[in-house]
Amino acid sequence: MNKISELDLQSTLDKKIYKKKLKDLQYEMLNAQQFLFNNKIGLILVFEGMDASGKGGTIRRLTEHIDPRGYIVHPISAPQVHELRYNYMHRFWRKLPQHGQIAIFDRSWYGRVLVERIEGYAKEHEWKRAYDEINHFEKQLTAEEYILIKFWLHVDKDEQLKRFNERAADPYKSWKLTDEDWRNREKFELYEDAADEMFSKTDSENAPWILVPGNDKLFARINVLEETIAHIEREVARRGLQLTNIFTTSEDSE
Repeated sequence: MNKISELDLQSTLDKKIYKKKLKDLQYEMLNAQQFLFNNKIGLILVFEGMDASGKGGTIRRLTEHIDPRGYIVHPISAPQVHELRYNYMHRFWRKLPQHGQIAIFDRSWYGRVLVERIEGYAKEHEWKRAYDEINHFEKQLTAEEYILIKFWLHVDKDEQLKRFNERAADPYKSWKLTDEDWRNREKFELYEDAADEMFSKTDSENAPWILVPGNDKLFARINVLEETIAHIEREVARRGLQLTNIFTTSEDSE
């Protein structure tokens, strides 16, 4: 699946099933984290998607029970003035995790071919050549001791508007909603088209794009956890290793 139009945004998950799956998958994620640490393999997770698609909540569930000393979340916004003195990839190189650690990017270097393209911050020849630059960057990482997975969380316009209005009415969530969110909404279709081109030009076996239906937050969270663990298992196997349970319970010892 590499086009937004192919997503089944009606996918849902029962809350009881969600709670059971979430607990099991979070345990598996903790196990995977410790395995990667012991084998000095870095994990990089990229989250992109429409505004209010649930990236923050998904990241929170993904990291809820893993060792906080072993991961960092990078919220990426517009570059600072001093960062504009360098190549646009410079600030991302500096945020790469150590081998055995996890780095999660809430927005990423793909801003070059999304917001910078659509808003005109990057010239046409700059964002067009960025596809090859990004592919080369990601190939360098995965050829070394890194696993890289890229998620696109998507919601339709009706669900996005519903979440915007809920945020505006909730004093504990209103800070999440900005004028920029409303402006981006006016270009919803442009972002979909840019995202589809991005998938077609930067999806690879070593650094795959995984498109996640986000209208149901519960379904999206479980989908991301399942895909993360499954990809780690495949990449570990490719290295001649096996993702085993490193924890011993009382039942195991009997």
